[in-house]
Amino acid sequence: MIHIYCKGHHDTRGELCDECGALREYAFARLDRCRFADAKPACGNCNIHCYKPDMRERVRVVMRYSGPRMLLHHPVLAFAHFRDGRRPPPDD
Repeated sequence: MIHIYCKGHHDTRGELCDECGALREYAFARLDRCRFADAKPACGNCNIHCYKPDMRERVRVVMRYSGPRMLLHHPVLAFAHFRDGRRPPPDD
């Protein structure tokens, strides 16, 4: 999703700009440290928000732009993301 956003807003081709690359690294670092591991629902449905507020807003902007475009670029991943977003949050 970050690649779709970066291409649309920063006119990049293949590579991410520095800002989007930093956001991607931050997101991967947070996912690596997630206490729910494989049982993790979509971050928007999680009871524990591990992103800093400013980074959470940046991800929200990226997803708002990229979400509808996922159907065109990666329909299978879009379906998987939709399915994961409907998974109930885990108990603490």
